[in-house]
Amino acid sequence: MLGISEVLFLRYEDGMLEPSLGLRRELTRLIRRYRPDAVVCGDPTVRFYGQRYMNHPDHRVAADVALDAVFPSAETRLIFPELLDEGLEPHHVRTVFIHGSERPDTFIDISDVLDVKLAALKEHKTQMGEWDPTEMITQWAREQGAPRRLQAAEAFRRMVLEGP
Repeated sequence: MLGISEVLFLRYEDGMLEPSLGLRRELTRLIRRYRPDAVVCGDPTVRFYGQRYMNHPDHRVAADVALDAVFPSAETRLIFPELLDEGLEPHHVRTVFIHGSERPDTFIDISDVLDVKLAALKEHKTQMGEWDPTEMITQWAREQGAPRRLQAAEAFRRMVLEGP
């Protein structure tokens, strides 16, 4: 639906993710292998969203470990030297987009692709079941777009990382 040719699953059990060097090594390996210019992750510092929602522990852990993999692990030769033996040279990620941040500074207009986002979410049956997220997601997109006079947006804290 989204035109993605490959999806990788690390096979960690839902609800059981823990911060570990092993997980950071796996994410560092992927960053060095695929060499992305940008990484998108959640905000590991946000535990509460308003007074009605608490952030999942798995989401916080995944975000925290992803940021540690981006820096310093992916770009530092001395961290996980075994990855050098696999032919995976250090890589510098230029930009990190952190969603769910309490201090967003980047607002991306998603007006033209909101329908595609909703359709893709509805296909995520293991998480959505028969629930239709249209109303909630559309409202969030409007709220995030409003400060920038956009019909629909996704808000991020954007980190532009200096090179090594």
